[in-house]
Order: sequence, then structure tokens, then C-alpha cells
Amino acid sequence: MGRFVRNEGKSTSLEPVDVAVVGSGIAGLFLAVRCARSGMRVAVVTKKGVSTSSTNWAQGGIAGVLDVDDHEAIEAHVLDTIEAGAGLCDEIVVRSVIREAAMRIKDLVEHGVRFDRREDGDFHMAREGGHSGARILHSRDKTGQEIERALTEVASSESDSDFRIMEDWMAVDLIQSSHGNPGEGVSGIWCLSPEGEVWTLPAKVVVLATGGSGMMHKATTNPSIATGDGVAMAHRAGAEIRDMEFIQFHPTSLSVSSQKPFLISEAMRGHGAVLMTIGEYAEWVSSGSSGNPDEFSFMRGYSKLGSLGTRDVVARAIDHELKRSGDPHVLLVTEHLEKEGLQEGFPTIRAKLVEFGIELGVDPIPVTPAAHYMVGGIGVDSMGRAIADSVPMPGLFAVGEVACTGLHGANRLASNSLLEAVVFSERAAERIIEEWEEGSLRETPRGLPSWRADDLDTLVEHSPLRTDLEALRSTMSQDVGIVKSDSRLERAERRLNHIGKEVSRTWKRCKPTQDLVELRNLVAVSKMVVNASKNRRVNVGLHYNLDLS
Repeated sequence: MGRFVRNEGKSTSLEPVDVAVVGSGIAGLFLAVRCARSGMRVAVVTKKGVSTSSTNWAQGGIAGVLDVDDHEAIEAHVLDTIEAGAGLCDEIVVRSVIREAAMRIKDLVEHGVRFDRREDGDFHMAREGGHSGARILHSRDKTGQEIERALTEVASSESDSDFRIMEDWMAVDLIQSSHGNPGEGVSGIWCLSPEGEVWTLPAKVVVLATGGSGMMHKATTNPSIATGDGVAMAHRAGAEIRDMEFIQFHPTSLSVSSQKPFLISEAMRGHGAVLMTIGEYAEWVSSGSSGNPDEFSFMRGYSKLGSLGTRDVVARAIDHELKRSGDPHVLLVTEHLEKEGLQEGFPTIRAKLVEFGIELGVDPIPVTPAAHYMVGGIGVDSMGRAIADSVPMPGLFAVGEVACTGLHGANRLASNSLLEAVVFSERAAERIIEEWEEGSLRETPRGLPSWRADDLDTLVEHSPLRTDLEALRSTMSQDVGIVKSDSRLERAERRLNHIGKEVSRTWKRCKPTQDLVELRNLVAVSKMVVNASKNRRVNVGLHYNLDLS
């Protein structure tokens, strides 16, 4: 981890680096390796183990057209993305990202990522919801895990005194000469050590790659680390935050007893699985299960693509059907598909289902929507630089889910997230390296402000934090979910303000802990979601308000 340096007084500091990367998913590791190989001093700060990221949980794959001369296929990917984004995508961004797909996927392969191939050696391409054709590269149903494995191995092989990975360290806040003044730029991060001490990490550049905020909802497909840290830190520093009303719910998460939601990949519907209500399934079975299952599916009334509709449409359709019927879940039906190929193609899902006595290709799978992806985030330019007052903030970049690039618009097209992450990580790295080689990278100012006073109480009782966290997650799930209303948003605002006051009092008097830092960030991000939802006065994409219909 490098040598510690103790400053005069009570404050402690780590050796300065050129680039501090917060987060160790595909976006953070890809950029970190690229910068380290250019000779820069790089530190990756990750609050759990290096592989504990949303990338590791991604089942589906990465979307991309590999033939750069197949203009028709590229245009189809562009149009699918824009249609899924409900007209709010930045078309220039969409076209540029999709044109870069082949190069960035080639980079991943060179890093050791093993995508599935056909017998003839070509990559096997899958289809997912909202896609007009098969263009998803995957590694069975654990693509994210495979990408994380490869990038972690590459990062570990590069790790030395100039490239350190700081596991179990948590970023607390961005360091500015004048906190909250974006014009001052960013000069590093305050980090919470595994021992509970706050250290200063000076850096010429900080890259936020912290992922999303799924933990603000009770049902989420995200890992427990997804607490909106990057958005909250950037917001406090004065960066622009965009489109936070667009929270994507994955339509199909496994719904069994008290089990934490487990993602059932969209690729399964691309493989032919069909959504039905419990009643529709009973009708299909009574017909001898011989008819086309699509003819029995409620999705016929919601999308021309049926069960392969975009996530916003499918999740809202399921939500409506469950409220109408009172059923606890709908069913994802696979009995009509070839069992052997299905089980071979989805081994991770198969293994999980077996735990609950469900056999893939034999039994219907109970599913409900769960919070999945934060479409909005830190506003960035085409190079991943964080924006404040319409200009780039000195020393601050954001890549991956934490960033809002304009690619997704009002709803993310399936498997475009990994593509966005690797494209913008390459662009950000290119920009950082260019400035470093030219000698124009801003120097870390001397005399950085120290962490606040050390004479704070030690947080002994954690139960109030857990109570506030549960109250926050219940509020967001009940009032700021797939379907909203003005009265629900107002109620959520009141409850979040109350929780926020409680958390603020604790924050001012106690030394930070990971639980406290995360809850503080979740409160901030939840308030942003509510405020953005109140301000969006038209239903579009993932934002649906009953009072606007």
C-alpha cells in the first residue's frame, strides 16, 4: 500500500499520487491499469475487496458490433439505444460510444477476458431486451465476474510501489482548498483506513468509479457497497448531478421467501423465456403447454417485443399486473425451451435455482422487479471530466455507473453499461495521460486542509444507524419506486429530511465509520432522486408519476 507519512500535528497523510481511483469495478480498474502502464503513480481505493463491485454481479454481457464496416448493424445499435432512452439520449455520445465498441472489446480480450465462442471460433452473440438483433458478448451468465477476474489479474501483475490497491479503505470526501467551491478543483481524497483512522491521500487527479446506489431500496440486485458514495461526494464538492429521477428496476429478480434478490439475466428472455402471470401460466398448462407461450403472456398488451420489451416497460408492466392481481410475483417460463442448452448456457442461475428446488427448463421461476441501475449521476463531458457550471472541474473525473454521460437518456438499454464504462475509462485515461506527458497536469496544492477535528466521540451504538437505514430504504421502496405520485414524493421528502437531521447530528459529533459514511451518502442521494422526480413534470422512460398520466 505504500509508505505512510505522518505530518505535524494530528493529521496523517499518505504518499501523494498522480491518480487516485475510487472503486474497483470495470471502469476503475481499466483506467487504473492504463494510467499505471504509462508510468503514473496510481492508487485504487476500494472499500471492500478489489473484486467486490457491481461489475462482478453483472450476468448479461457487453453490447457491441465487432465489424467496424457493418454500418447497418452499428446504426441498428444506435437506434435501439436511442429508442430505449425515450428520446433523451445525446445522439452524438451514442454514436461515438457505439463506434468505439469494437476497439474497447478488443482491449478487454487482450486483457484476458474470455468471452464465449461458437464452434467456428467466432464470438457467440446473445440478444437481450430492447435489442433488435444479437449483439451481446458474454461469458455464460457470469460476464461481469469474468471481466473482473481478468482486470484484477492484470492490476495485480502491475501492482508495485507506484501502483497500489488499497482494499478495505473507504473514501470519505473529496479534498478541496475551499470545500464546495467547484472552481477550486479537487486535490485528493480523505480515506477511512481499515483501523478507522481518516488519512489524507493527495492526488493530482481523482477518478470516481464508485458505481450506483441500489442500497437505497429494500429490493436490489446490487451488492451492499452500492451506497451512492461517488455522487454524494461530487455533489458536496459542487459538481453537476443529472437525471437522478431515472432509477432502473430490473424486471426479473428471483422472488423466494426472504432471499436477497438474485438477478435472472435478461439474456434468458433473449433465449426465449416468457413472462406470465400465475393465472396465465395455469391456463397455458391446462392447454397442454403445447401452444405458443407468448400468446398467453400479459406482455403482449404492453410491448410489441413482448417479454423482450425494454426494462422500463417490462418492470412497469409487472408492477401493474401484481397490483391488479395481488399476486406476490409473476413467472418466467422456460419449460418450452430445450432443457440441456438452457442449463448449459445459464449455469450460475441454474445453481441458484436448485437451492430453492426450482429446475431450469422444468419449473417456472418466480420473479419481481428490483432496483438495478442508476441512470443519472455526475455530469461529465466526452472525456469523463466532471462538470460544474458548464465547465470541467479541475482534477475530477467520473466513469462507469456513477457518471451521467448522455448515453442512456431516460432508460438504459441492456448491456450498454459495461460498454459505456470501458469506453469512457479509456477516454478519461487518454486525457489524463496526455496532460501528464505534456507536463500540464495540475500540481497538488501545498497545505491541503486537514480532516476535521480529532476530538470527536467514538460511535459506540450502531443500532440507530441501522434503524435510520431501514427507514430510508422503506421510504424509497414505498414512495419512490417504479411508480410515483406527487403525494408519495412529498411524503418521502418529509421522511428523508427527518432522517437527514438525525444523521447530521451524529456526523457532527462522532468519528466516521463505514456505516455512518454510507448512510450519510444514501440520505444525500435519496434526496436528489426525490427532488429530481418532483421536478420532472412529464412521464418519460424510467420516470412514471401517476399524477402526470
